[in-house]
Amino acid sequence: MSAASLRFPPAGSAPAAAQGRSEAGPQPAAAATELGYAGDVAPGLAWQLVQSGQATLVDVRTAEELHWVGRVPGALHIEWAKGREQIRNENFLAQLAEAVPRDRQVLFLCRSGHRSVSAAKAATQAGYRSAWNILQGFEGPLDMQKQRGRIGGWRAAGLPWLQG
Repeated sequence: MSAASLRFPPAGSAPAAAQGRSEAGPQPAAAATELGYAGDVAPGLAWQLVQSGQATLVDVRTAEELHWVGRVPGALHIEWAKGREQIRNENFLAQLAEAVPRDRQVLFLCRSGHRSVSAAKAATQAGYRSAWNILQGFEGPLDMQKQRGRIGGWRAAGLPWLQG
């Protein structure tokens, strides 16, 4: 299915094929209230949705992560937490509201898919109707050598990103 023909369901409903967290595509739970946000989407489909204009990508990593690890071209940047200490950005929802309308589909990206879940939940609680987590984040899970960036995630999927 092309991104142009894909339509996300309203928060709280699920396509028949969507069950749990996988790499298949938009994966809302049987009810969004089970997760606390609309659901999960694989990195490749997320990029298609952004490129087709159907969604806005918000990178919630720190400014340091974007500089040293890499960033997605065209993504909005709103830190979920700041600095090495990961101090919660108390202005996150206000900054999100300034940048993204509440009726817009928004896809959240972080390092490994954990902060982006928190951001999607917070956005949903703040009235965003279609807040999604991008599975495995920018760098993906740890591999056998306890390193990221080799299996899963945005970079491993070969999607566009820039250094520095």
